[in-house]
Amino acid sequence: MADDRWTPDLTSHVYVYLQVVHHIAEQIRTGRLPAGARLPAERDLAEQYGVAVNTVRRATRELRDQGLVITVPIKGTFVRAVQPPSDEPEIGAPNS
Repeated sequence: MADDRWTPDLTSHVYVYLQVVHHIAEQIRTGRLPAGARLPAERDLAEQYGVAVNTVRRATRELRDQGLVITVPIKGTFVRAVQPPSDEPEIGAPNS
């Protein structure tokens, strides 16, 4: 992620934290951030994106809410493995 020189669009109507969310989510979708990859520390992300630490914290919380990352206390935030959508029946599940 460090070689990306992404900066927020301050003229956009989209909140800066959501711009960060969209950028990281796109990297996850394209495989640039594979499952299990550890995101940089909040301060490092804030410096990299040119935003405040609280902006990164809010973006990380949104990524967790979307199920794209998981935060393990003391260890960091990691990209979650892709899981099948929950609305599809599991193989071998009894029909209701």
